Amino acid sequence: MKSKINKPILIDCTLRDGGYYNNWDFSDSLINDYLMAMKLAKIDIVEIGFRFLNNDGFKGPCAFSSDDFIRSLKIPDNLTLGVMVNASDLYTDIGWKNALEKLFPEKASTTPVKLVRIACHFYEIQNAFFAVKWLKKRGYRVGLNLMQIAERKKDEVIKFSELAQKSKPEVIYFADSMGSMKPKDVSNTINLLKKNWKGNIGIHTHDNIGLALSNTLEAFNNGVNWLDATVTGMGRGPGNAKMEELIIELDK
Repeated sequence: MKSKINKPILIDCTLRDGGYYNNWDFSDSLINDYLMAMKLAKIDIVEIGFRFLNNDGFKGPCAFSSDDFIRSLKIPDNLTLGVMVNASDLYTDIGWKNALEKLFPEKASTTPVKLVRIACHFYEIQNAFFAVKWLKKRGYRVGLNLMQIAERKKDEVIKFSELAQKSKPEVIYFADSMGSMKPKDVSNTINLLKKNWKGNIGIHTHDNIGLALSNTLEAFNNGVNWLDATVTGMGRGPGNAKMEELIIELDK
């Protein structure tokens, strides 16, 4: 049965997902203009970029989104900033805890970053759940994104929701990384996640077959209240749901 959430939480991922186009090398002036536009558009959260552990080759500042870099920007009041961490960076020789200490040297109370989302494959979920608990203790809001959801078996999706219920991030996400899902697949995935998970659910769509917006709206109509999109759909591969179109549809 569909249940509509009146107030979605909109996350704009343009600098993070769109950074695949230009190695996350956005100018400060462009970022500042963009942040003000996000405030005026009443976007809830801006994902300012990744926070990669290693620097192998040239990447711009939004690949690392350091606290010092973010402090140099003109951040509008009441605009929440987040970063994304790849769970693969938690599977290194130094161990997941040391990796997190390097990535997040400050507690949430002293940094401009308030939300951390961890992107993981199914085989990476153990360290991802360790990271959820560690980040929560340091005061961060935490989201957990399961990537390539269309390739996961039903029992794997259910297992993910079961483990998430134990570690309790603020939100769990499913990402249609290959952009292959259809609205019916979206609703089926939501039903599987709800078997064990009782909290917020988010969706991150890609537009490989032109259904990113339709899938996002289908998720919203099935109770998913955290919605990702990017300006003009800018993102990896064929891109994401377009934020400007999503806002128009939700306004209706």
